[in-house]
Amino acid sequence: MSNATANDGLGDLMAEVRSRHPRFWRAVVADARVNAAYRGERSEFRSGGDALVQILRLSLRSDAFVGQICYRAKAAMQARRIPLLPRLAHRLAIVTSQIAIGDPVVVEPGVYIVHGQVVVDGITEIGAGVVIAPFTTIGLKAGNFRGPRLGPNVNVGTGAKILGAVKLGEGCVVGANAVVVDDVATGVVVAGVPARPVKAGE
Repeated sequence: MSNATANDGLGDLMAEVRSRHPRFWRAVVADARVNAAYRGERSEFRSGGDALVQILRLSLRSDAFVGQICYRAKAAMQARRIPLLPRLAHRLAIVTSQIAIGDPVVVEPGVYIVHGQVVVDGITEIGAGVVIAPFTTIGLKAGNFRGPRLGPNVNVGTGAKILGAVKLGEGCVVGANAVVVDDVATGVVVAGVPARPVKAGE
């Protein structure tokens, strides 16, 4: 395969990924609702103005939420093919909260990033309701640009690593410091290195 053909294929792939990014405002409001709910605060917003006030309030209280907004802004600008500014938004996310979410990553609305120190990269999908604890890596194995697919309501524990083209089913739980390199079925709890299902009572 020629370099030109490979570049065309990559360009088509990136265009397809960008077309799946949720709209900026919808995603940020959904993220704010989830953040507020996990903090035990009011998570139903009465109007667009109320939502904006709550988003600003959460931004002052949570560096991770600021980083998440920066990622949403980057994705929205890339979808519109705006030059330079997406890179600045990416850098701002790293500086403010040590959150680095790569360009090919699609994050559905309503995801909760507990704190910073999070890296997500590759052709990766994060479903709605996912919770990501700090010091986690969700990304690639060497030589493969396909990353993980996390279904809705997956809970990723502190220090966990999820690597390669694996699928995590809805509602599964990844224990702290686990290393996931195989698919995880819906609702299953995994732990260890490499991660394996945890039986009841263990």
